[in-house]
Amino acid sequence: MEAYSRNLDVANGHVDLSHGAGGRAMGQLIEGIFHKAFDNIWLRAGNDQSAFTVPGGRMVMSTDGYVVSPLFFPGGNIGSLAVHGTINDIAMAAARPLYLSASFIIEEGFPLADLERIAESMGVASRGAGVPIITGDTKVVERGKADGVFISTSGVGVVPDGLDLRADAARPGDAVILSGSIGDHGIAVMSKRENLEFDAAVVSDSAALHGLVTAMVEAGGRQIRLMRDPTRGGIAATLNEIASQSKVGFHIDEEAIPVKPEVAAACELLGVDPLNVANEGKLVAVAAPEGAKAILAAMRAHPLGREAAVVGHVVADDDCFVQMATSFGGGRIVDWLSGEQLPRIC
Repeated sequence: MEAYSRNLDVANGHVDLSHGAGGRAMGQLIEGIFHKAFDNIWLRAGNDQSAFTVPGGRMVMSTDGYVVSPLFFPGGNIGSLAVHGTINDIAMAAARPLYLSASFIIEEGFPLADLERIAESMGVASRGAGVPIITGDTKVVERGKADGVFISTSGVGVVPDGLDLRADAARPGDAVILSGSIGDHGIAVMSKRENLEFDAAVVSDSAALHGLVTAMVEAGGRQIRLMRDPTRGGIAATLNEIASQSKVGFHIDEEAIPVKPEVAAACELLGVDPLNVANEGKLVAVAAPEGAKAILAAMRAHPLGREAAVVGHVVADDDCFVQMATSFGGGRIVDWLSGEQLPRIC
């Protein structure tokens, strides 16, 4: 590792095609940046795969790709986002995330200093979450064939016995609980992309949610019907998807949905609806009414759930509509978008 690192000029160098060719230069890149950032016993073994032990229970696996633009934004970057996003996908099954893999597609000419910064943020995020990156892959493509760097991450976890959260499990009368303010991530990315400045900084909410989920499960795990992280499409898309899968409807209250004033102002300026804007550190839970109070209290006692609120409830509806009581005393249907409101936000 030391021999590789000495020959890698991270401060001034750029990625070239040799860094993906399988030879010495590729070894320098992997050892000098990725192994250094992610260091753990599995990576040190130097294999093309990692063997690991798991506790008892049902296994959960998820995979995702990250193409966010810009790569760096207030509150994070593509690296920390990739770690948090995959951990959250695992956590939404009430699972304990165990291990991650990471695959990089890097464009020729990409600055090594930026790549190191991204890798270091991934290492910090994975260690902070207690979920190591234990295997991965690196490919380099010609200049113009990618947009800097794309990252694909996969994760595995274990669901405790007795828990089976499913998208078709929502029932009329269930409570809808939102863990906190919406729209922060999408607006943070858009503000950076468009060089917008606001009176108060808008920062991405990107965070790993498995600790919050553990607190919720301990407070009332068997009363949780399902959980989702409302990423692309925001809570509007999330609730419409659940309604379709569970064959129910939702009634939600606009006044109960937390939105930071700076995010609301930015949405008004940009002409977007906060309900459609992506989040990367929030979750929506549907819970049986008898367990909602305890689950909400546990969420509010956790740093990532202090703003948690019951924002609506499930209703019987053959049309599977999501309906919202507005802050003006009226009502409207909350539909999901036919396309993507803010492209490349994750």
